[in-house]
Amino acid sequence: MNRESERRLPELAGVFLKLGAVSVGGPAAHIALMRHEFVERRRWLTDQAFLDLVGATNLIPGPNSTEMAIHIGHLRAGWPGLLVAGGCFILPAVVIVASLAAIYVRVGTLPATQAIFYGINPVVVAVIAVALARLGRAAVRATWHVWLAVAAVVAVAAGVHELLVLGVCGLLGAAVAGWRRTPPAASAGAWLLSMPGLRPAAEGASPILRPSLIAFGASSSVAAVTFGKLFIVFLKAGALLFGSGYVLLAFLRADLVERLGWLTERQLADAIAVGQVTPGPVFTTATFIGYVLGGPAGSLVATVAIFLPAFVYVAISGPLVPRIRRSVLAAGVLDGVNLGSLALMAVVWWRLGRTAVIDAPTAVLAAASVLVMVRWRVNPTWLVASGAATGLALAWW
Repeated sequence: MNRESERRLPELAGVFLKLGAVSVGGPAAHIALMRHEFVERRRWLTDQAFLDLVGATNLIPGPNSTEMAIHIGHLRAGWPGLLVAGGCFILPAVVIVASLAAIYVRVGTLPATQAIFYGINPVVVAVIAVALARLGRAAVRATWHVWLAVAAVVAVAAGVHELLVLGVCGLLGAAVAGWRRTPPAASAGAWLLSMPGLRPAAEGASPILRPSLIAFGASSSVAAVTFGKLFIVFLKAGALLFGSGYVLLAFLRADLVERLGWLTERQLADAIAVGQVTPGPVFTTATFIGYVLGGPAGSLVATVAIFLPAFVYVAISGPLVPRIRRSVLAAGVLDGVNLGSLALMAVVWWRLGRTAVIDAPTAVLAAASVLVMVRWRVNPTWLVASGAATGLALAWW
């Protein structure tokens, strides 16, 4: 590690600890906060470079916002930065979730958080809206981009699988790039397959998408909880999972409730709820479940297992992103995937907005947050804190 990278590590640690402590609202909100921090405030990345990383994380399994943190850490400070950024983004959520799990184990319920999130969620809607508008300016550079983005939004809203939408967007992006520039397709395709890691990834793609890899058979007896089995269950989830917290629920229910009998339906629902309402990645659900099943040691085992694949995937794919951008056809794929990624964020924003902006106070909070960010470029972290304080004040009032 050179001196410049070493000098950057404390800065990376500080900024990702902060983001990990305040990033509520799911991956779309986390990515919006990261864009403000690294594109607008610190200017470490351009909007296009940031979008390329968003597109890359959508093409691999695992928690997208955590993978974004790992990517940015690697770009900023090499391999040590990869570990520091990813670890520091995860750490605050792990501490918070483990603390809630300890309370849950002792009293059987969770502390009330409705008032806080009543105020935070409208702010999150505003943060995502501003990020979408600014990222859209970088991604939409032609008329066909508009039509592709609109079609992707419609497809996702209609229930088409996210991976299929991203795949079609990528193929259409490559087709348009090839039609406009007419590069030698054979050599471009050969170049793509020759890139390190792409051929094995392509050959192994279908098992990743096969749900039959998950054991769905119900167990007639409860299996003994062991750290080895716990590690395998969460390693599998981290290595194979695409999609939202609801997909994570399906993965874990199959193993932990039906096959092994380690959790009840209520316990699993409580664990998913904690992962969704606390800051940081929803994968910290594993931290909660690990604590319930095996105390602090179980919490550590489950957390390491579910996040480990994300570090491996980014370590393999990260160096390929700049090379992809230098190829006409591969850059077209990435442009299409970026548009699909923005469509996914847009649908998440719409769905979150319908549940977060529910009355006059939340509408005012959302509109005021947009105005403050656009007019004065206030750091969204302060807005999130203000939203929490407003929710508590309204609850008391």
